[in-house]
Formats: sequence, structure tokens, C-alpha cells
Amino acid sequence: MLRRPLSCLTAIALSLAVAVPALGQYGDDAGLPSLISGDTQAVNGKEVRLGRAWLRQFRAKAPQWQDPIAQHYVESLVDRLLPYSHVGGIDPVITLVASERLNAFAVPGGVIGINAGLFAFAEREAPLASVLAHELGHLSQRHYARGQARAEQTQIPAMAAMLAGMLIAAGGGGDAGIAAAMGSQAALFQDQLAYSRRFEREADRVGLQAMADAGYDPQAMVEMFRTMQRKISLQGGNPPEFLLTHPVTESRISDAQARADQLISAGAGTPRDEDIEYHLIRARALLAIHDQDPRQAATRLARGQAPEMARRYLAALADAEAGRSEAALQALDDLARRLPDLAMLPASAAEVALDAGRIDDAIARSRHQLRLMPDYVPASLLLGEALLQRDPDAAYRQLSELAARRPEDPQVFNLLAEAAGRSGRPAWGHLARAEHLQLTGHIDRAIRQLEVAKDVAEAEHDENAAGRIAQRREAFIEYREAMEEFQ
Repeated sequence: MLRRPLSCLTAIALSLAVAVPALGQYGDDAGLPSLISGDTQAVNGKEVRLGRAWLRQFRAKAPQWQDPIAQHYVESLVDRLLPYSHVGGIDPVITLVASERLNAFAVPGGVIGINAGLFAFAEREAPLASVLAHELGHLSQRHYARGQARAEQTQIPAMAAMLAGMLIAAGGGGDAGIAAAMGSQAALFQDQLAYSRRFEREADRVGLQAMADAGYDPQAMVEMFRTMQRKISLQGGNPPEFLLTHPVTESRISDAQARADQLISAGAGTPRDEDIEYHLIRARALLAIHDQDPRQAATRLARGQAPEMARRYLAALADAEAGRSEAALQALDDLARRLPDLAMLPASAAEVALDAGRIDDAIARSRHQLRLMPDYVPASLLLGEALLQRDPDAAYRQLSELAARRPEDPQVFNLLAEAAGRSGRPAWGHLARAEHLQLTGHIDRAIRQLEVAKDVAEAEHDENAAGRIAQRREAFIEYREAMEEFQ
């Protein structure tokens, strides 16, 4: 399966706000995202450089939850909220973190991170949507850029120090990393505490309005705050990571409640029906967290009063993990017939077939789904991975097209590198490997890989590859300069 074992992540996440640069395309005539946005309010776009560089190093240190189906769900949920969040010109980059701890964050560059633990904590979609809406609220209000205007002489160095502390924590530094990050944050905001509290309330208000406009019950945000408070009391006062940078006070809850009441009284939208898809994604998250004991995942899912379909879905995935692929496929196919609008169900079956070594079945299932849903990314990725075993040239074409659509997705470039090598495109294979390395924070190795790609391209007289490699080298050098802020 695409899940990975979890380890505890003790990073702290600071919610910040900036404009995000437009994403480029993977191909002969375009590159990865620019580090500097021409539309940002920050001085010289520096915080955009830091945020994107930080994301790459974060991937190198923090355990990633590599689940394309969950990834697509979160991206779709953000897209649902985005039009109502007053965030102009942003194309967010979503990263999923393999940690059972309750946390979500936004950093400069439009990066939004979500821990698997947030799905375990939120028993319905609306509370999770409230967290995302709040983070988008920070981005829409450009809180980091506004903070920069108040302390432009100290903000960037302190920002780099704080994000560096977060990286230490993500890499297993634990309390040392937390102390470094919190120390920098305390020094930075010591005289701006009321100002940052105002930022939290602003993000709440924007998030509440976005939720209502998108068809969610704004009361879910208030419920989420109160549930977090209860979690603190149950843990003896040790707050979840999310509350270290988003403190929930009674006055903040009162403000959120008053605003939610206003929206409800004004008849803001009709709350959307509870979406079964969320419960299926939550099942995946719980199984990822409890990968050594699927029964515990099933118990937690049932405790949240999940629909029967979600419990059956989790049982099918558990069967697949235990090697009972035939039973798993039968259950998933039955669920797909009952819920024909859910793209994740046939994709889950193709995933099970691929992991069971049923390559031709995985290819057939993926192709069938893509004929009906040509833009569904998890099926495209599964097809590319399966084709590697049968037709590397077709796999290369499939994955190249996907890389053009997803230039910030390390998993795509990892598979693309393998497809290029197997299909007789060594220069492009080294280039794709370099892209994967730089996306996962290994910038020096990425640059060395580009040198290998250059030598191969010149030896093969591949002018297209050579030109592309030269172009990418300039971008990689820019990324390395940005990453040095954290050294």
C-alpha cells in the first residue's frame, strides 16, 4: 500500500501569510515554481523564498504521509474553500505529514501542511474544514507580510531562525527544536502579542465566512475549539501542536461563537450534507496511524459513529494489508457499485491490485477509471507505476504528463526517473532524479545529479535535454541560496 509507518513529529508550525507564485510545468520550456512572487507584499519576496525552501527541507526531515488518494481529497477540500477565502492568485501546495499528533500549518509560499492525526481527531468533515479555512484566513490576510511591515529589520532573521527550529524538531530534535523555535518566536513577537492575537481572530472571521459560503456549518469551528480545550484538560495541560501557535482562549471562542451565530441567523447558506468520502479518508488515516494494529483503527472509526460503508472500506484495506487481496478487491468493487460517484473506490481497488502484484489488473482498472475521470490524479499515478512493469515507454509518457501538472510532487518525479531510465532516456532520467532530490531537500545532491545529466546529454548529443538541464541548474542554485538561510 501507499501508507508509510508513522513516527512522532514534534515540529511546531507557525501560520503565516503571503501570496504564492504561479506554478510552472515540467517540460522542455518551463521550470519549477519561481521562488519570488511579483505580487507579494513582503520586502523583495523574501518570505516566499524562505517558505518554499523550508518546505523542501521539511520534506527531508519530517515523515511524509505518501497517500495520493488522501492528498487529492485534501487538495479538493482546499479548492472548495479557496474561492470564498479572499486569497488572490494562490495555488497552494499541500503536504501531508505522517504524524498522529493534531496539527496543521501554513507557511510563506502558500504551503499548507496537515498531519494524519488531524483526521483522527476530527470525526466529521466540517471540523477539519474549519481548520483549513482558518489557515486560508491567515493567507488571505497576509499576516506575515503585515508583520514584516511592523518589524522589517528583525522579521526575516527571526523567521529563518524559527523555521530552522521547526526543522530540528521535525528531524527528531524534540524539545531542543521546540525550544529553538519558540525562543525565536518569543523574541520576535514579545511586543506584538496583542497584534498576533488579532491575527488569529481575523483568520477565524475569514474562515467562518468561507465555511458558511462553501456550505459548511460555521458552528463546527467553535466545536473544534472546544474539543481542543477538552483535549488539553485530558492531557494534563499539554496542548496539541496546533494550539502552541494557535492558542484557544475563552475570548477567542466567544468571538467565534458570536460570529457563527450571526452567520447562521443571516441564513448563510444551507449546510452541506455529511460527505461519506471524508469518512473513507479518515479510515485511511487511522489505518496509517495504527498500521501495526488495524483493529485499533477499526475501533476508533466505530467510536466516531462512522457510516457502515466507511467501516467496510477500512476492513477491505486491512484485508489487503494482511495479504487477502481477493477478499479486499471483492469488497471494494461492491462499495464502488454502491457509491459510483466516489473516484477513490476504484482507485483503491487498483492500488490493492498493484500492491498484490496483479499488474495487468491494476493497469486495466486504472485505464478504465481514467476513461471516465481523466483528471483523477491518483489513478494517473497508479497507472504510471503499474506501466513501469509492462511498458516503460508508456509509463514515461504517462508520468511526464503528470509531472507537468504536478511540478511540486516528489512521488511523481521519483517514478518518472525510473520510467526514463527503463525506457532508454538516461539524461532525462538523471534530470527527473535531480528534480526529486531538490523537492525533498537534498539540493547539493540534486546539483551533482544535474552534472551527471549534463554529461550524459552531451555524450548523446541530446540538445533538448542539455538546454533543459542548464535552465534547471540556475533554478537549483537559487533554491540552494534560499536554503542557506536555515544553516
